Amino acid sequence: MSDPSDPFPNQRWSARDLAVVWHPCTQMHDHGGAGRVPMIPIVRGEGAWLIDADGKRYLDAISSWWTNLFGHANPRVAAAIKDQLDRLEHVIFAGFTHKPAIRLAEELLRVAPPGLARVFYADNGSSAIEVALKMSFHYWLNSGRSGKTRFIALTGGYHGETLGALSVTDVPLYRATYAPLLHEPILVDSPDCYAREPGDSWRTHSMRKLVDMRIALERHAGEVCAVVVEPLVQCAGGMRMYHPAYLTGLRALCDEFEVHLIADEIAVGFGRTGTLFACEQAGITPDFLCLSKGLTGGFLPLSAVLTTADVYAAFYAEYTSGKSFLHSHSYTGNALACRAALETLAIFRDEPVLERNRTLATRLAQQLAPLAAHPHVAEVRQTGMIAAVELVRDKATRQVFPANERRGLRIYRHGLEQGVLLRPLGNVVYFMPPYVITDEEIDRVVEVATAGIGLAVD
Repeated sequence: MSDPSDPFPNQRWSARDLAVVWHPCTQMHDHGGAGRVPMIPIVRGEGAWLIDADGKRYLDAISSWWTNLFGHANPRVAAAIKDQLDRLEHVIFAGFTHKPAIRLAEELLRVAPPGLARVFYADNGSSAIEVALKMSFHYWLNSGRSGKTRFIALTGGYHGETLGALSVTDVPLYRATYAPLLHEPILVDSPDCYAREPGDSWRTHSMRKLVDMRIALERHAGEVCAVVVEPLVQCAGGMRMYHPAYLTGLRALCDEFEVHLIADEIAVGFGRTGTLFACEQAGITPDFLCLSKGLTGGFLPLSAVLTTADVYAAFYAEYTSGKSFLHSHSYTGNALACRAALETLAIFRDEPVLERNRTLATRLAQQLAPLAAHPHVAEVRQTGMIAAVELVRDKATRQVFPANERRGLRIYRHGLEQGVLLRPLGNVVYFMPPYVITDEEIDRVVEVATAGIGLAVD
């Protein structure tokens, strides 16, 4: 609650923050220099809404960095965490275990694509990717194929910001500065359907791009551990989307050339693409399925890497064999986070979440459709509950707005003024709302975004 004796709580808390805190993915000068961007202290969340210290409400159209599924302060998840608090908060996960971690692993394997058999816990999405990369390399080493040391990734892909995850990322904004520290991946052209030829369908374009992957595997399979992809949507790279047929073909190629397939579903898992996992739409099972973000409904940090019995067996040996996977995190299998994740999965089980999402996705598509005719919109695209609007300077040539013009920042600021949290990725305005959003709230989000686009491109 706001303190009635403090007439400017937002201002006061913002000043205190800027005196001591360094925020992620932020040029702090934006918040302290001339024409500064406001730093907004949030004190409460209710469903799809965030409330600041002054009492102003913001509709969270991006699920707070894509983590929140069922609304802020969801009572079911909150109650589960409160119950767990009185039982066990955390215990070392080497040599010890607990019910929430066991039950969560069982439940994840029950709902995941068939053929996955083991769950390895970590703390966040980047850490999950690190685990999968190391585990894949180590599998081949344990199998006597020490020449497999490299990874294939897609252009425009993003997998995290720890050094291993960044090594298989191809977004210059994040990667370029640290390039001297990184391993070089083998990059293959993305099946991104924004780049398709006129008249091509998503499926046709996506299948055509499999040729590039085949060529790369023919040349490099002997030195490649795994191919790592974001299934269906390359999120941080600009919400680039492609057809599920690409994944089906990629799984076949990985089998043919004996390399692993790592599916980074950190952002796209748990219903974002219309199915619980994006891989389901391709009818495939990866060798490693990386999960985080929505795993706990947006409450607590947790990630999981699901893998096969074959991978597990390559490490199962006498200790003296040197085959152990000695990767660890202090908070591995945290009991509170596992309990939150269990309740999140229970909501999927108990409620018609995916069916409701399809209705919401249709509403979002209907409201966004008029933007396709905008003179500075090159494309409106959508996969399930993820939608994106691509802004360009010239619609005919698809000439982009220069990054230093920061058109997206104008939309962000307009959104905040109007009580909507939008956070464009450069010239891409995207929508990834919590699943509790209403039709009326979707209408409001699109209305504010449309007005913001008008202001940004003038």
